[in-house]
Amino acid sequence: MKSHLLIAACLVLMTGCTAHYYDFQGEVLTLYLDKPDAKKVFLASSLDGFQPHEVRKVDGHWVISMTADTPFRYFYLLDGQSYLPPCRMTESDDFGSENCIFDPKL
Repeated sequence: MKSHLLIAACLVLMTGCTAHYYDFQGEVLTLYLDKPDAKKVFLASSLDGFQPHEVRKVDGHWVISMTADTPFRYFYLLDGQSYLPPCRMTESDDFGSENCIFDPKL
């Protein structure tokens, strides 16, 4: 818990606004999304063909954990709309949009 707060604090200092951050320990990746007004949030990733997975709301933050030992692409669905948070790396997809990229080695 302390490590994700440290990451969030660093991102606030670097970007001035933290909407998305993560904690990566071992092979477990936990993604945090600060969108308190969203009613329903899903994460879709290339790990399983972009199947949407419901994200749970914890203390006003949307949180999802997964095993992530290989790079993958992802985006969120907020209240039925595609949402790409500010992320370190992005890539254009085949549909004219972009996805975030997570690489555990970076």
